[in-house]
Amino acid sequence: MTHPSPPSIRKILDKSIAGERLDRAEALQLLESSDLAAIGAAANEVTMRMHPENYRTYNIDRNINYTNICTAVCDFCAFYRSPKSDEGYVLPREVLLDKIRETVALGGDQILMQGGLHPNFKLEWYEELLRDIKTHYPHINIHGFSPPELHHFTKVNKLPIETVLARLKEAGLGSIPGGGAEILVDRVRSAITRGKVMSDDWLNVMRVWHNMGGVSSATMMFGHAETLAERVEHLDRVRELQDETHGFTAFICWTFQPEHTEMSHIAPAGSFEYLKTQAVARLYLDNVPNIQSSWVTQGLKIGQLALLFGANDMGSLMLEENVVAEAGTVHYLTLDQIRDAISELGYTPRQRNVRYELIDLETEQRAVQANRERNNAPAPKVVELLVP
Repeated sequence: MTHPSPPSIRKILDKSIAGERLDRAEALQLLESSDLAAIGAAANEVTMRMHPENYRTYNIDRNINYTNICTAVCDFCAFYRSPKSDEGYVLPREVLLDKIRETVALGGDQILMQGGLHPNFKLEWYEELLRDIKTHYPHINIHGFSPPELHHFTKVNKLPIETVLARLKEAGLGSIPGGGAEILVDRVRSAITRGKVMSDDWLNVMRVWHNMGGVSSATMMFGHAETLAERVEHLDRVRELQDETHGFTAFICWTFQPEHTEMSHIAPAGSFEYLKTQAVARLYLDNVPNIQSSWVTQGLKIGQLALLFGANDMGSLMLEENVVAEAGTVHYLTLDQIRDAISELGYTPRQRNVRYELIDLETEQRAVQANRERNNAPAPKVVELLVP
């Protein structure tokens, strides 16, 4: 026997399905609800309205952390090391370039390049890094430097963010990841981090980049010090900026991973809360075109289920990931597992780039074969690639 959702929730869900914008009070009511099935079904309906195509997407990239040295102190981070730590590193340039070479060989067209807030590197160091990468790999998109890093560059170099971004773009920066957002509420940021960008400046980095014609993603790490109302406030600030600039291509949320951090006493949010929060994000962020699944923190099955709870993209193959792994959460998928997860739901898996444009089928198939060879796996059943 099925139990209908409460009338108040049903009214909110029907409103969103009809394409009407939800307000903060309605989003909060959904987050406070335990009716996961109804909220997820509504998010799926909205996704199918926004993405009626018969495919779901993924991309191939590598998360390269060029340094773990960081002047900020984030209680939730197991990755960073202080400038005085013996465990701090800066990747040698040849190692970084070799990582990109392997990424390209496996069909990747992008690197996600982020690091800590290094106290000594001037802007010229980053410009040289970008130019070096583009000289060797001119077609690779550098999805690099989160807003906390970029804001940090303004402090180290005593330059406005407009100048920093213009110089980095000229040197080869292609797009900006949404990292370091955590929760865009200053009360929360002050409680869990010191020496890191606050909400308005995080948003302003994105605003300036978007006004320069650039694109970026938006993220949310939840399940730590925030209230449900503050979770909604975060979503609202993303939606508000997107109304202004239209520069966010996607939204990705994931649950805080407490192991090996200063906040290890916090019980991690489970898959129920993850799926509900992602579904509410899909309903609330009516102007953000894509929602990514977070299989990296949730694992294969919940990552797949996320495609029925508002996501239309499986995110990245992620040939390398260090930050979440340092917190003890290690989920690795092969390209075939990602593609099979999409196929099992009745969709055609398709590779895309940072702007969610589809990669041509010949290039996509070469990537599939290269990854199978890398994994030393016998070729599974042939998957016919159809032009949608």
